Amino acid sequence: MTPRLTVDEIRERTYKRRDSWWTVWLVDPVAVHLVRLIAPWRWVTPNRLSLLAFGVGAGAAACFWTGWLIAGALLFHVAFLIDCLDGKIARLNGTGSVFGVWLDYIFDRLRVVICALGLFGGQWQRTGDPLWIGLAGLVIFLDLFRYLNALQMGKIRELMRGDGPEAADVHGDFRARFGLFGRARGFLLAHRIRAHVFSGIEFMMFVFVLGPLTGLVVPFTVVAAVLLTAFELLLIYKLWLTTRSYSTEKEALIRT
Repeated sequence: MTPRLTVDEIRERTYKRRDSWWTVWLVDPVAVHLVRLIAPWRWVTPNRLSLLAFGVGAGAAACFWTGWLIAGALLFHVAFLIDCLDGKIARLNGTGSVFGVWLDYIFDRLRVVICALGLFGGQWQRTGDPLWIGLAGLVIFLDLFRYLNALQMGKIRELMRGDGPEAADVHGDFRARFGLFGRARGFLLAHRIRAHVFSGIEFMMFVFVLGPLTGLVVPFTVVAAVLLTAFELLLIYKLWLTTRSYSTEKEALIRT
């Protein structure tokens, strides 16, 4: 075993600079104490935590299928909590790996798929209403689109960063267009919350935690789908502003 760190030391070494509000407010306050408990045990590796998170997620899917919605919601949140632990342990102990990044990503997507099939498929089995099949397809599609979109956007930004001209201040453009944007963004960043306030994490929690806990699966799923789509379109708009500025700067450099 390695020496046990203080909670403040673990916060400093494992917290992301920016994270989702769900993680900052509802996961990190618990996760930091769990990390302090398990970090000294070197057999607790990020990959094993990823496997455990997927196993708990499979349990959530089974509960959803059988109609135990509250149990499924609680297990899904526990699975997400464990999934957050793997990254924190990797950063704290230096035990992360490239393969572990892949494993974590694949298991995250598979967990959403099996839980969507469990939640909506179970409701379809009981009611025969095709609406549930449609919602399952919508949730799986939006989850995959959100993460594929993020990967491709990351590639484009990396390409622009390594290709010469600098893009304009997109946040400045937004402040000029939307008066409250700057103040709201400042508040969020001051609390370690990223400005993209409805991401894939909030989407999953609305669908698989809040919906089943309240018994309002359809309303929460519809609201989550609308919000995720809106924020993804906002990201695409910001990317368009950036690429437009990049193209203008590049053309200016070529002319000179």
